[in-house]
This record gives sequence, structure tokens and C-alpha cells, in this order.
Amino acid sequence: MKKLLTLALGLSLASASAAPVTLTYWQYDFASKVTTMNELIKKFEAANPDIKIKQETFPYDAYSQKVASSVPAGQGPDVVNLYYGWLPQYVDAGYLQQLPTKDFPTATIDSTYAPMVKTSKMSGKYYALPTSVRTLALFYNKDLFKEAGIAQPPKTWEEMIAAGQKIVKGAPPRFTTLGFGIQPDGQDYHVLREVLVRQFGGQPYSKDGKTATYDSAAGARAMTFYTELATKYKLGVPNFFPGNNSYRDAFIAGKVGMIVDGSFAINTIKDGAKFNWGVATLPVLASNPSKKDNFGSYWVNGITKNAKGDKLDASVKFLKFLTSAETQRYWLENVGEIPASRSLAADPSLLKDPVYGPFIASLPYASSTVFVDEAGQRKAWVDAINTVLLKGAKPADAVKQAAADEQKILNSYYK
Repeated sequence: MKKLLTLALGLSLASASAAPVTLTYWQYDFASKVTTMNELIKKFEAANPDIKIKQETFPYDAYSQKVASSVPAGQGPDVVNLYYGWLPQYVDAGYLQQLPTKDFPTATIDSTYAPMVKTSKMSGKYYALPTSVRTLALFYNKDLFKEAGIAQPPKTWEEMIAAGQKIVKGAPPRFTTLGFGIQPDGQDYHVLREVLVRQFGGQPYSKDGKTATYDSAAGARAMTFYTELATKYKLGVPNFFPGNNSYRDAFIAGKVGMIVDGSFAINTIKDGAKFNWGVATLPVLASNPSKKDNFGSYWVNGITKNAKGDKLDASVKFLKFLTSAETQRYWLENVGEIPASRSLAADPSLLKDPVYGPFIASLPYASSTVFVDEAGQRKAWVDAINTVLLKGAKPADAVKQAAADEQKILNSYYK
């Protein structure tokens, strides 16, 4: 009997030790990303039967706050997907662990990832890494272009305005078709800050990122140009369609000639649009056609302070899988975002691709804003734009107010 009890105890202990480690993974609810991650989790679990991944998702608007309230309490994710602009706050609060340098050497990351990824290095350390990166491009409705007698997508902003005026139908506030999908809180505030300010000869921030420098003649011209798309040229109005992605949904419905959006929108547009559409690089100013600029961004995966012992080891394995070349290619094919690896993004076949090519071609001149409070800094810009569009404020005054509001945020963080 004693032998049987000993044997049973031994089997019980063996079963317990063989129980798989379960990791909780969080990301926000974006259909193509969630579906793709479910498939990737199946692949990872098949190769690592001792690890199980439980994916949980949340609406975007509530996501950051959900993470911030759960991790300090020792709840929520072991591995978490975050916008790169949120990292300073999460690292400062102690929510994320530094990536083990033996598994993720800093020098290797610096040399093999897209240059914009260095924006997320804090005090010489990496706390998270992306699977993919994104740039912006101009999506256009080929059918509306053909109907309006427009042969090619615009190469300059002036050509974009002319094309939009041929496409737009109706007048504010009763448009039926927009020439351009104006949406300040979509991707437009990125275009204004990182593209137009630079194309008009300015710099949005000092080199160290601690000072907002767009309260300038270039900043005023950029704000004037952007807001006149609505106020002077009447190409469209914000919130033409209901919902958080009004401009994109309206484009998918065939009611907009052009929008600026990120590569992350490719599969959503591909699945929803019932017309011929194309992608072109962002326009330049006719007065300075060689000055190309773009905004680059990315989401990262990091390991929270909740992952300890076996969970930490499993989290490292999962993060290596999520950043592998195979996963980066799979993500491109199923989500539409550009591989974070320099070598993969430089694949000649991708550069020639009519959809991916314009985004990839923009990588060398894409700037990533060094956010310290992404939500607060975004609000400063969007509020400023809306004072012009909705309250008739002067563009120069709006830029001055945005710079003052954002500088308070920067000062608070850096002090």
C-alpha cells in the first residue's frame, strides 16, 4: 500500500510539473489583428505544447486605462500590446519589465529593426518590440477618379485639391460625396504635425524632443493649408459618417474620393470596399517637390511585471515568436502592416507591390514623434484644429495654443 501511495504521489507531482504555463495576452479590438493573433497563437502553441496563450481584447477607447488599472493590481496581461507613444508612462510607472538583453541584445535591435523603432528605446534600454511598423499613404477611389476624368493619383497637395474639387458633390453641411475625408482625430493631425510642418520648412520639435517648435511661420502655414481643405476648398467636413473611423468608413462606403490612412487599414479597406481603389505616396508641395515626409508609428509587445518565474521564461519565448521573421511576414499578409525588420521591409517584391509599395517607400523619410503622453499631446493638436474648423479661430493662434498646451505636458514629464 505504501508503495502504491508513493507511486500515486509521484505521478501526481509529475502531472503538476507537466501542467502548461498559461499566459494572458492583451490587445485592443481591431478585427484583422485579433483574427491574425488567434492563428499565430495556434502556431505557437503547436510548437510549444507546454505554453498556453489566452488572448483578451478591449475597445480601443478603454484599452489604455484598462491596462493601467489592472497591471498595478497584479491582474491582467503577462504580455501586452501597446502603442509606442504610451511607453514612457508605462515604463515610468513600473508596469513593464526591461527585455532581457541576453535574449534581445540592444545592438542587434538597433541594427536590424526599422530606424523609427529607436524612438521606443528609453535610457538606452528596450522594454518592448514591434512585429510591424506603419507609415501613411493616400488611398483613392479609382472609380470616382475615372468618373471625374482624373487619370492619375495626385503627386502634389495642389493636385490633390484640384482632384478633390472635381469629385466632391454637394456643399456643407449637406455633402453627398467628399473630395477628401477630413478627420483631425484620425491620421490627419499626424499629417499636419510631422508632414506639413516639415514640408513648409519647419520642425515640430527640438532634436531632444523636449520642446515644441512648431509655433512658427511654418506651423502657421501648415495649419492654414490643412484647415483650408474644409474652409476654403470645401472638400469635406469632419465626422461625415458616424463612428470613430468616420473618414475610413465613408471611404469604404464609396462616398469619399481620397483619405490619408495607415498601412494598418489595408485589409479593412480590402475587405469592405466594393469598388476599385489604389494607394499612392503622400503628396508634396509643388513649390518644393523634393521635400518628402511621412509619419511612422507602431505597436509594441512588452512583458508586464506580472510575468515571473516560468511565466517570464514563457513570455520571452512568446515575444521571440511574435518578432520572428516568419511572424512578421504572416502579419504583413493578414493585417497589412510593414515588417519591422529592415531586411524584410527592403524586399524588392514588396517595394514593387501597388498596395504595400507606397508605404514601404516612405520608411526612409518617416518620422516618429517622441510622445511622453500620447493622449494629451493628441488632444492639444485636435483641439487646436477644431478651434479653426468649428470656431473660426486664426490658424496662427491655434498653433500657438497647441504649442503652449503641449509644452506644459513636455515640461511636466521632463522635469
